[in-house]
Amino acid sequence: MRVGYYQYRPQFGKVSHNLNKVVKKLGSAAADLIVLPELAFTGYYFRNKAEVKALAEDPGRSVTVDTLTALCKKQNFRIVTGFTEKARDKYFNSALLIGPRGVEHVYRKLHLFNEEKKWFDEGNIPLQVNRIGPVRIGIMVCFDWVFPEVTRTLALQGADIICHPSNLVLGYCQQTMLTRCLENKVYAITTNRFGYDNRPQGNLRFTGRSQIVAPGGTLIHRAASQREELFIMDIDPRLARDKSITPHNEVLRDRRPEYYKALTQKKGK
Repeated sequence: MRVGYYQYRPQFGKVSHNLNKVVKKLGSAAADLIVLPELAFTGYYFRNKAEVKALAEDPGRSVTVDTLTALCKKQNFRIVTGFTEKARDKYFNSALLIGPRGVEHVYRKLHLFNEEKKWFDEGNIPLQVNRIGPVRIGIMVCFDWVFPEVTRTLALQGADIICHPSNLVLGYCQQTMLTRCLENKVYAITTNRFGYDNRPQGNLRFTGRSQIVAPGGTLIHRAASQREELFIMDIDPRLARDKSITPHNEVLRDRRPEYYKALTQKKGK
């Protein structure tokens, strides 16, 4: 399977510009799956919820989605992309799985980071795995990486690849994802943006360093911090189905969930 990421710098609020940039870059890409950053077309650092409302789109009536669908049809691949989603009177930091026939799945970020809590509603769609032919993918967004329950849940559902659109500003997610891939024996594609969102309320700098990690926690490739990069490579998703650590241990089979009940209790109570 040919998978990859496109690390770039979206310009805040310039949806058409950002979309055209992606279409031009991916217009000749040969892949099965490409992952784009979080909030890939609007930019990230909203000043208030009014800006979210002005830029958000309903995936069912979206020029952005229609354009990406046409791209997927032309190139015969699928895209996982961050998306500023409008759903009736709610607004979500979402990720879409898009293929040649349109949107195949919507995931809404479960764990909102910092000021996102002022702009977005909490995700309300359960974690699930989707198929691209025989390959199973799971989706999470940026700050979800802090919560090992997310990756583990997707692994338990059979995910071979975790698609991870991100706008990372902290410096240690990339290394932590190696551990997530070790403890779950899955691939992970973390696609980050780079550059700054320079906004009236302040500036945010994004860390770049998008990466692909193999089952067992091996870093296959990592981008530079502040540089655009389209990277595509061949992987063998079947490697994610070997969950063994030793001849007598497997990361999922050896779990003792009857002793983990505190994990499902809110705030550890």
